[in-house]
Amino acid sequence: MYMRHFGFTDQPFSIAPDPHFLFMSQQHREALAHLMYGAMDNGGFVLLTGEIGTGKTTLCRCFLQQLPAEYDVALVLNPKLSVLELLATICEELSIPVPADAGQKSYIDSINSHLLASHAQGRSTLLIIDEAQNLDSEVLEQVRLLTNLETDQRKLLHIFLLGQPELRDKLAQPALQQLSQRIVSRYHLGPLSQEEVTAYVSHRLLVANCSRTLFPPQLLPLLHRYSGGIPRKLNLLCDRALLGCYVAGRNEVSKTMLRTAAQEVFDDHAPRSLVRRLAIPAAILCSATAIASTLLYRQLAASAPPVTAVPASARPAAAPHPVSQTVPRLSATLPPLANLAAARQALLQHWQLPANFTAEADFCPQAALAGLACFGGKADLPRLRQLNLPVVLQLQAAGGNGYLLLEQITGNALTLNDGKQRHASSAQALSPAWQGEFQLLWRPPPAYHTPLARGSRGMSVAWLWQRLGPASIDHNNDKRGPLFDSQLEQLVRNFQQQAGVPADGIAGPLTLILLAGRGQQTASPRLGGGIPPATAPPA
Repeated sequence: MYMRHFGFTDQPFSIAPDPHFLFMSQQHREALAHLMYGAMDNGGFVLLTGEIGTGKTTLCRCFLQQLPAEYDVALVLNPKLSVLELLATICEELSIPVPADAGQKSYIDSINSHLLASHAQGRSTLLIIDEAQNLDSEVLEQVRLLTNLETDQRKLLHIFLLGQPELRDKLAQPALQQLSQRIVSRYHLGPLSQEEVTAYVSHRLLVANCSRTLFPPQLLPLLHRYSGGIPRKLNLLCDRALLGCYVAGRNEVSKTMLRTAAQEVFDDHAPRSLVRRLAIPAAILCSATAIASTLLYRQLAASAPPVTAVPASARPAAAPHPVSQTVPRLSATLPPLANLAAARQALLQHWQLPANFTAEADFCPQAALAGLACFGGKADLPRLRQLNLPVVLQLQAAGGNGYLLLEQITGNALTLNDGKQRHASSAQALSPAWQGEFQLLWRPPPAYHTPLARGSRGMSVAWLWQRLGPASIDHNNDKRGPLFDSQLEQLVRNFQQQAGVPADGIAGPLTLILLAGRGQQTASPRLGGGIPPATAPPA
């Protein structure tokens, strides 16, 4: 209903488990790593638990998208089955033929033969059971017996159990001790922190092609409090709040709208619906605002950037003091050090971020609002010159630690910014105070969440192919999206070797930053100086 009003290309807060919208918090990254480990290990059980709505099913679908092609998967979504029904479901999922009157032994023999044949062909088989807390103990015991199908080196079936916290309690029962001892990897998904809620909302809006601020910063603590950090509750809450915002003809959610939305979604004794209370005044205003709203929508639609683009209309953030545009003569000493907020504020100006962008503790989550990500670590000046992006340097001086923004490198000359003015310095002056620690902002590829490796799929992989692969390759015939295969892995290795970074064939932030700046027109600021025009980034 409100998609056209806000210029969305998709519903940002649908509760459908769409991996395209999956927000990879630190917990979700670790959980995904556990799932991948379980798939690559020699066998056994993998246990993933979490409260209702924490993203287990969505994470599982993301995991399935990243599996290499040589994996076969049996996915059981309705675990309220008898032993015979479960075995029949597994055979159906794996396309194993069985007689119409097959009994339990016939099913198991057929599964065993299929697994041996698959293993001989170099294939692996996964059994994934969602909502596994609903499995009866008798069925769980039969699931355990399926792991007895093995060779001398490995189990033939990898079993993944996904469920709510009570699944852990069930597996702790003495009767299921043998199964519990076969679990090779366990992970429990908890709620999101307040900082992660901020990044979560920003991420889903960006994927839906919206980079505007619909939920002001002062509402983000309320979002966390009302939802408890549960992603599904967040989706319900944000969806209802945006609906109320649309009915009211507003372009930003207010505190009253959010509070009323929370009462409607989570409280059985909610006050009169926000939508209903606002419907009459909205109808009265409708005729007066129809033309203006249409013109506003067309203007927004015409200027709406891709998912990861910084809004073209964004104005540079206002610095605490006007930054001098002149650079004094080269100095053999460093300028006075600034605090982190001032250095970051100078960095934000280079990215043309809105004036209300904060440079405080939630800097990285807020950067997601503009389709950017933080990257940092330790490096030397040649590596920073190669990254070719303005960087915040952490420095140590006699008066204590501080920060400066490195804006430009020209030979041995450096241009540094303390948030008030620019200073000309040198590599020799920097060396005693800088131990290599830095932080920068970069623009990830579309829908990028985790490092891209063999078996990955999606828009980020398409972006990678466009920069490294032959132009003649056509991926459009695969509905699952372009695949990161062995050919692309080798292309990544070749590029990494040329760039002088570890050639592991995995496209992480360092590799992607170098790729993005390699001979491409880009809307990113550069260490070479100047801010490029706010044009659309490369596809």
